Amino acid sequence: MKYVVVSGGVVSGLGKGVTASSIGLILKSCGFRVTAIKIDPYLNIDAGTMSPIEHGEVYVLDDGGEVDLDLGNYERFMDIKLTSENNITTGKVYKQVLEKERKGDYLGKTVQVVPHITDAIQEWIERAARIPVDGQSGPADVCVIELGGTIGDIESMPFIEALGQFSYRVGAGNFCLIHVSLVPVLNVVGEQKTKPTQHSVRDLRGLGLSPNILACRSSKPLEDNVKAKLSQFCHVPMENVVTLYDCPNIWHIPLLLKEQKAHEAILSVLNLKGVAKEPALEDWSLMAKMSDKLHVPVRIAVVGKYTELLDSYLSIHKALLHASVARGKKLVIDWISASDLEQVAKKENPDAYKAAWKLLKGADGILVPGGFGTRGVEGKILAAKYARENRVPYLGICLGMQLAVIEYARTVLGLPDANSTELDPNTKSPCVIFMPEGSKTHMGGTMRLGSRRTYFQAKDSKSAKLYGNRSFVDERHRHRYEVNPAMVPRFESSGLTFTGKDETGQRMEIVELPTHPFYVGAQFHPEYKSRPGKPSPLFLGLIGAASGELDSVLLQQICQETVPSRPQSNGKLEKVYWKGAAKKPVSVLYSLCDRVYS
Repeated sequence: MKYVVVSGGVVSGLGKGVTASSIGLILKSCGFRVTAIKIDPYLNIDAGTMSPIEHGEVYVLDDGGEVDLDLGNYERFMDIKLTSENNITTGKVYKQVLEKERKGDYLGKTVQVVPHITDAIQEWIERAARIPVDGQSGPADVCVIELGGTIGDIESMPFIEALGQFSYRVGAGNFCLIHVSLVPVLNVVGEQKTKPTQHSVRDLRGLGLSPNILACRSSKPLEDNVKAKLSQFCHVPMENVVTLYDCPNIWHIPLLLKEQKAHEAILSVLNLKGVAKEPALEDWSLMAKMSDKLHVPVRIAVVGKYTELLDSYLSIHKALLHASVARGKKLVIDWISASDLEQVAKKENPDAYKAAWKLLKGADGILVPGGFGTRGVEGKILAAKYARENRVPYLGICLGMQLAVIEYARTVLGLPDANSTELDPNTKSPCVIFMPEGSKTHMGGTMRLGSRRTYFQAKDSKSAKLYGNRSFVDERHRHRYEVNPAMVPRFESSGLTFTGKDETGQRMEIVELPTHPFYVGAQFHPEYKSRPGKPSPLFLGLIGAASGELDSVLLQQICQETVPSRPQSNGKLEKVYWKGAAKKPVSVLYSLCDRVYS
């Protein structure tokens, strides 16, 4: 097993996660099987109880792990499925060591950070690195490890010490350290300054780790004299100093690494040059460049409660981007604070109220994401109502689905007090209720989490068609409340249909309004499984509907799932029909599948 460690210096937020993801992608394109680990130095066991405004979104894995958003970047770039073991936190490590101490595993020993904590970290890395994450059996060839935080942080010290020991443990040819640092440009003099990086590397070396490669974040490419200076003072070969300068979008980062031959430097350190292929990034390059050239806009209003920090909805943003690029549209997102749509805001902050409603009414499509708590709920309900009554394409995710159901109950069923017991425990019309298996005393890891199966109830529904008329789909969940099954017959008799349910038929997974152009809610989070080049079907449906191209999208999805290969043209093609596509000739179906067969 080969290991590539990505650390960061000077300031946080330099893009270590994107750098690690890009390194994984480029190594995968060289023909290697790749896995990834994220080290988070915080004391939390996982990210599940952390505020999205403070920490960004909580990303959910197939096994139900609630992890740092960087694991989402790894999965999207490398197209892999990670596990909760691939996210190491201080809390997890200390919990494991303390449990062993209580069992007597260290009987007679004084339990200390060194060697017990550092040994536990190294053992965790080796164990997690061996877990297959690409659908194949056996361990990967290379493990990319991102060390969270910034060099010099107190909480990172045990991990730095453990990685220093680990580098000697696995041997020089099996360990490559890439240090991401900042090279700022002072406006006063316009000169790229190397001192912050020099100091960061000096601190890193003082802690027992010497970088093999410097990845320098800057607003523009590094000048040759700056590279030479960094090489001299940081003891790194000049060809191993690469620039990660500002790009139109992050899909260009792997291409930057390839252009600067960063992969050759990594492969040289890891003694892999003889077995590596030339990076095959043609499709990725085409996608990155095409994204920059898109000009036909599609405007999506995202009505949320954590809009102060856009990383709170990172996977939502990426899923919308994947779908819009697949449809050849330039994505424009209007982030709307749900509270600004409410009547209270009209009185207390009329300018924000007016601006929020102007954005909502100007949108081609509306998305209401998940969330917890009462703040902004009424604003989200108003957004769902506006979309339903004005026939604007709508996608509700998790809470966004539940609130669409509540709005329908209030407005169409005539139940003005309809609500969720999460928001109003005493409601007389509980449309959304606490799940019986949930815990009301413990918060961390107690929700319905991870990959669960949804069975489609009708193949003529939009959601079933978007998933290619499959009988079921596996998507990731994160919720404590569900639509009240006792009220489902009343909803369905009034026109709201639950087109996706769990294996028991009692838990509602997908809701649709058949008379609406596109009004869909999902209890699961489809954004977590969206990938560049493989957009989430529900997001593809929203973008298609918002662009006036939903019929084309539905036919394309059906074609993609059903037609195994393009037949040879023999003059009889026009007479062949596919039974599920409204008797469209197969030739027409193929013309709508350019993305599949181009």
